[in-house]
Amino acid sequence: MDRLKAVIESNGFQNFIIAVIILNAVTLGLETSATAMSVAGPVLGLLDRAALAVFVIELLLKLLVYRLRFFRDAWNVFDFLIVTVTLIPAGQSITVLRSLRILRALRLISVFPSMRKVVQALLRAIPGMGSVVALLSLVYYVAAVMATKLFSASFPEWFGTIGASTYSLFQIMTLESWSMGIVRPVMEVYPQAWIFFITFILLTTFAVLNLFIAIIVDAMTQEHQEEEEATRSVLGSDHDQIMAELRALRGELAEMRGQNRV
Repeated sequence: MDRLKAVIESNGFQNFIIAVIILNAVTLGLETSATAMSVAGPVLGLLDRAALAVFVIELLLKLLVYRLRFFRDAWNVFDFLIVTVTLIPAGQSITVLRSLRILRALRLISVFPSMRKVVQALLRAIPGMGSVVALLSLVYYVAAVMATKLFSASFPEWFGTIGASTYSLFQIMTLESWSMGIVRPVMEVYPQAWIFFITFILLTTFAVLNLFIAIIVDAMTQEHQEEEEATRSVLGSDHDQIMAELRALRGELAEMRGQNRV
């Protein structure tokens, strides 16, 4: 069992699983192409079934080695659920569920330390993002009510309801065809409307949204500082241990010299 555990945790086995995940992701992508399916449909289906077999064998080996400890790892639970879904008999109603196999590509995040740092920083930034989201939602609600009151009479398709106004304001915030598509037609009826829209863009696109970037950068900085502190702590502990061993050796040498003189 220890030998099997060593094989599962070895770099070679992990690299093999990663290669299968990438191959399966490419295969699933090619299955969306009618041209690829017409040329190599049977081959793609065979590769998909082979990848599924590898994933099942991997899970069985891990369950055999780790037993109930297998389910303490969130990634293991995720893999178990995805593979279980793919084992459900194929049918028209299960196509959407089977497409979730592509989510296994997210396991690649654990391979690269830099990507792990980004994910950890994003998770750390979530509490701060909540405050920004609340502020942005408040600005959106106020702006949507004002836009509905001001422009609904002439432009009901864009600002007829609060929902329609929110969607239009979201398009304006992303700067997607905001000028020629929405604002200039509105200004032909309401010449002073530019004051409202420019103020909204300044508050959302150039102010509130940049707060998200600031929070994420701050979280990544904290993550980097904690990693450096942990590294310094480990190095300091190793240094103290080495110095203690050197002092012990020096004491033993001094004692041996004293015995030789006697």
